[in-house]
Amino acid sequence: MKKINIFLVDDHALFREGLRFLLLRMDFIDKIFEAQNGRDFLEQIVEVDNCIVLMDIEMPVMNGIEATKKALELRPDLKVIALSMYSEESYYTSMIEAGAAGFLLKNSSFSEVKKALQEVWEGRSYFSQDILQSILDQVMHKMNTPEKETEDITLREKDILYYICKGYSNAEIAKKLSISKRTVDKHRENLLQKTQSKNTANLVTFAIKHHFFEI
Repeated sequence: MKKINIFLVDDHALFREGLRFLLLRMDFIDKIFEAQNGRDFLEQIVEVDNCIVLMDIEMPVMNGIEATKKALELRPDLKVIALSMYSEESYYTSMIEAGAAGFLLKNSSFSEVKKALQEVWEGRSYFSQDILQSILDQVMHKMNTPEKETEDITLREKDILYYICKGYSNAEIAKKLSISKRTVDKHRENLLQKTQSKNTANLVTFAIKHHFFEI
């Protein structure tokens, strides 16, 4: 894996220090930058390349949602992972809509932080396993309760959506459902079009907003 830079944006110095200590143990990380709020971050990010941003949501001066929107306008190549103590829908949907590629709870394990960084750097989305598990515990009931806005999503597409949200690759979904990978590719494409989603993170957000899942 190519070496990457990390930008920590959080108003708690002690949290940044602890996370920096963990990140320095990862051999694929080059440099670590820090900012105490969104405005401070925006002033520095123009000079940083090959970067994943670990962005706190609630900060003084400028919060993570606004900072993420503005940063991606300046640098569309940035990859942002939201950080929060809370798993409420309003927190992660706002960050995903701002352009974040994933969401980590601040009590996540070291191994999960590492996995999130690797997944996002490789172009995929990542949701904290605690959030996904909470969603998936109730998914099957909700997926069988159609709503007006989602009536044109077929039962097979709902099956595909379930495994997409669970983090499965198209090949893994194909194996689970005993269908071809090409068929899964087409279903994923249809889901993106029908939900007007740009990526997997937007698909998960759509599913939650339309009550396929609950937190």
